[in-house]
Amino acid sequence: MLAIAVEQERLVWRECPTPEGPSAGEVRLRVAWTGVNRADLMQREGHYPPPPGASEILGLEVSGTVIETGTEVEHLRPGDRVCALLSGGGYAEEVIVDARQVMPLPEGFGLREAAALPEVFATAWLNLFMEGQLAPGERVLLHAGASGVGTAAIQLCRAFSHPCFVTVGSDAKLAACRELGADDGFNRHRGSFVEAVMAWGGADVILDPVGGSYLADNQRVLNSDGRLILIGLMGGRTAELDMGRMLMKRQRLIGSTLRAKSPAVKGVILDALLAHVWPRLISGELKPLIDRTWPIDEAEAAHTHVKQDANIGKVLLAVSGEG
Repeated sequence: MLAIAVEQERLVWRECPTPEGPSAGEVRLRVAWTGVNRADLMQREGHYPPPPGASEILGLEVSGTVIETGTEVEHLRPGDRVCALLSGGGYAEEVIVDARQVMPLPEGFGLREAAALPEVFATAWLNLFMEGQLAPGERVLLHAGASGVGTAAIQLCRAFSHPCFVTVGSDAKLAACRELGADDGFNRHRGSFVEAVMAWGGADVILDPVGGSYLADNQRVLNSDGRLILIGLMGGRTAELDMGRMLMKRQRLIGSTLRAKSPAVKGVILDALLAHVWPRLISGELKPLIDRTWPIDEAEAAHTHVKQDANIGKVLLAVSGEG
């Protein structure tokens, strides 16, 4: 099969070994579209290796068609059009994945739209509602609000009546986030977000892909009994923690990654999406926000676009390009 290989940090679309399988609980998919995630950029630079046993090929989510099923898989059949959450392997013509990580397309959705769903909505749901345990009416601060995860999280906050404040990198991104349902926001190029968030009322849950450089300000705006969910390290991996503030305000700092979770746990997360998110996608209350697409053999250009923080929503790569 053809797949993206990293050769001297360059992305090359070339012949690669076809994955063996599927085993009893797995399915083989013919990939139509794959999503670009910042984790892919980190992996190609050597900073985010795949979990043990996972494919070395980049790609954490796909849409496509089932072409083969394992002997224990009963709910999927060859020919089914699906989307899937992966631990790796998405930048390829075919991928093997545990059947628990595969979801049917929402009614009315094509393969292109569906490729923009698994990673961002699973990450947002996991961290807002499972790790963050949002209670009715609690307030959310979303950093990188115009990212794929950010745009999904804004919509979930709106759908479940949680006021949300975003930080973004431009006024255009701020306008896009407000259009999606963000209550307020701040352009990070104007300095610290602390005063603006405090004037808004502070945050009960913060979803943060930045890390080190934001820790002190995050603590300042996090309300009593608040939860800071760390999902990335774009701003560095070390910072000084004010344990006095943490103690007196009963703040909780939670580190969270989705990729290394077991298929069983990922299946629980995706079952929650099918129950709570899929109906809202079908009704139009929620929607995938696709920024741009590239053919798979132009993956280098797509990565550059994401690295420059130029996207509002998801960036996709067309593998077969089926709709």
